[in-house]
Amino acid sequence: MLSTVIGLLFQPLNFGLMILGCVIGIIFGAIPGLSNVSAIALMLPLTFAMSSETGIIYLGAIFVGGVSGGMISSILLGVPGSNCNIATCLDGFPMTQKGKATRALGIAIISSFISTLVSLVIAMLFCPIIARLALLLGPWEFFSLCATAIVLVITMSKGNVYAGLTAGALGMLLSTVGIAPVDGAKRFTFGITNLLGGIPTLAVTLGIFAVANLALNYARGKMDSPSVDVKGLKGFGIGLKEYFSHWKLILRSFMIGLWVGFLPGMGAGLSNVVAYADAKSNSKHPELFGTGIDEGIIAPEIANNASVGGAVIPTIALGIPGDNACALLLSGLMIKGIDAGPLLMTNSPKLVYCFFGCMILSTIVVFALEFLGMRIFPRVLQVPTHYMYAAIFIICFIGVYSNTYSIFSLWLMIILAALGFLMHYGELPLSPFILGFILGPMMEDYLRKGLTYSDKGFLLFLQRPISAILIFIAVASLAWPPIRELLAKRRAATGKESELDRISKDTDKMEVEE
Repeated sequence: MLSTVIGLLFQPLNFGLMILGCVIGIIFGAIPGLSNVSAIALMLPLTFAMSSETGIIYLGAIFVGGVSGGMISSILLGVPGSNCNIATCLDGFPMTQKGKATRALGIAIISSFISTLVSLVIAMLFCPIIARLALLLGPWEFFSLCATAIVLVITMSKGNVYAGLTAGALGMLLSTVGIAPVDGAKRFTFGITNLLGGIPTLAVTLGIFAVANLALNYARGKMDSPSVDVKGLKGFGIGLKEYFSHWKLILRSFMIGLWVGFLPGMGAGLSNVVAYADAKSNSKHPELFGTGIDEGIIAPEIANNASVGGAVIPTIALGIPGDNACALLLSGLMIKGIDAGPLLMTNSPKLVYCFFGCMILSTIVVFALEFLGMRIFPRVLQVPTHYMYAAIFIICFIGVYSNTYSIFSLWLMIILAALGFLMHYGELPLSPFILGFILGPMMEDYLRKGLTYSDKGFLLFLQRPISAILIFIAVASLAWPPIRELLAKRRAATGKESELDRISKDTDKMEVEE
């Protein structure tokens, strides 16, 4: 089997399409408004004339390249290439503004390579075992996971938990626009038919992060691109010893990405933000996050690439797509007449291991391409700012319009950009808002299912062990910041009192001596 798979992968046509797929994936991932999902959707018809193995190799390479490529625009422009790289912007772009774009890219490339490779190996070896664990989870666990994710992000809201709660609630409120998932009621549409399908996620992402940030920079007069010196730079801008000194963070973020990835419907976007929140909450210097530090890039990039292997697990073992990209991959298999599901590994082992081999080899190809290009990518910053800003605006408008083919979506993006502008001046963090918007519909769906499947009501959310543990983590994370602040005040007060007592005793002693 191994020799057959290797022979298929290194056939000139297959290998050439693999490299082409990696390049296409990187490009689509790096362009705001596009993603590996868009690339796979566009390229899927081209695979109809290919064999099953060749088609899956081509699409798998696009999948890997797209997830990794999204960090390029996140780091260089502060605009997420896709929702998989939202948290990467928070420290990646500030590091670029310090003139360390190549270091930021190097950290992201190493994180992407290590995490994707290891997660794919784990998926290939333990796919059947891990998939069985996912079958044990129900809507109660999924609801608790979503709630915990939002709370973890809220706790990183620059010390202001109430601002984080407000931003998260605002995001969840916007997510309710449209038709209710169970009873079909129209909510907050105000008679506008274009809102029946809800507010497009792409309009929210680009409006809040791209257009609003460009407007803020223009208003502040920050129109000068940071200078980046790539001369004499060796390797990745960071030594491997220095990189692996964060091994605890790497391991935690990897487990978050792998776990969230194989939960159907969650995907890399959630793991990216949750890992960043976890890194900040466990850091000795959480106040440095958002200023351009290594940990703020390592955590989200490790997590979102670990979710690649995680998402493949339910896709291959159960026929349940882990994310939208995997759903398109399954569509490609079904078009070829291949039944995706538990019998896929038994009926088509060559195809399955060809897919795993292709993705592992694509990870190496993407790593090489990004390493060769990391000294070229920062040259984007040498483009005059007025040209770059105009190009980004055009890309945002084209991306939103191509997603819905509706001018109404463009107006929504502009309105949401204005909202992002106001949130900045109101000091409301963006991460809880975005995560609340993304997870709001999921939480509502899982909550209603959990309440419908049993007559125990909310009690079952606490009776199921995994759900109870997740809820406990959420409550503890939300309660810890004020408790920590209270303890700090008490320690400070105790220290002050002891100092006063000492001074008082010294004074009394002096009076006695006199």
